[in-house]
This record gives sequence, structure tokens and C-alpha cells, in this order.
Amino acid sequence: MRKQKPVKDSFVIMTELVLPNDTNTLNNLMGGRMMHLMDIAAAIAAQKHSNRIVVTASVDNVSFREGIRLGNVVTLQAQVTRSFASSMEVHIDVWAEDIPSGTRIKSNEAFFTFVAVDQSGRPIDVPEALPETPEEIALYDGALRRRQLRLVLGGRMKPEEATELKALFSIQ
Repeated sequence: MRKQKPVKDSFVIMTELVLPNDTNTLNNLMGGRMMHLMDIAAAIAAQKHSNRIVVTASVDNVSFREGIRLGNVVTLQAQVTRSFASSMEVHIDVWAEDIPSGTRIKSNEAFFTFVAVDQSGRPIDVPEALPETPEEIALYDGALRRRQLRLVLGGRMKPEEATELKALFSIQ
């Protein structure tokens, strides 16, 4: 049995100020810069959980719900939701705050997958994720379905082998 580690121990908060060099011609934060920040925050969460070097394996759909403007403060919150043998799913929420107006909006949300590796780059086992709060448990419970969907879409699992997806869609 793998060692267990509470998912709360992987929690990361990262804050950035949107500066002119981060924006497009409409003074909105560039999507690539947002992805860069999300990857860093998620990688730190995965490292905290695994105590290992981690590499990005996949990024789920990232929808840009609201633009983040020049001068906004961006807060990223990341936490491991579940771990498998050597991989970890990390959930990231992104908030944009306009301090002078006192407004704060949720701008982005995504799931990233990381693999822990040894010094030679080979996958290495990670601790089992232990959810404790209702929100952590809900994210943990959905992680296997999301993992199977990633594997099917990536061609690494046959659709008929995705037992969690079959149950979700009642595929016969």
C-alpha cells in the first residue's frame, strides 16, 4: 500500500500583477501567459504532494470565461485532487481582482496532470491522495472519470475499457 498524504498539503496560492508586457493589444492578459502561470502553480502543488520532480503530462480544457485586465491582480489556487501510480491530477482556479473597484471574478479553471519522475526522467510512485472535505472528496471522486476520458482522447485507452465513462453514459 502506498503512503497516504492529505490533498490539503499540496495547496498553493500564487499571486501576480498583470503588467503591460503580459497583455495583448486590448490590454488583456495573454492566454499563453495565463497558461504559463497555471502550469507553474499546478507543478508546485504536484511537487508538494509527491516531493519529486514533476513534468506536465496533460492539460484539460481551459476556458477563458472573463478577460483579465492590465493592472488586475491574478490569484491562482492549485491543489492535487487525486493521485494514481506516478501521476497526479491538479485542479486550478484563477481569480482576477480589480483592487481599486473592489471587484473579484473567477476567470479560469482547469485540470492539469503531472507525472513524478526520478533524476533519469523515469516515472516514480507518488503518495496516495487523501481527500478530507466535501469539496476535496467530490473532486477526488470525479478524477477517475476525467483520467479515463483523457486516456481515451489521447489514444492510450480503448473506449470500451473506460469503465467509469460507461457508467456515466450507460454505454453498452
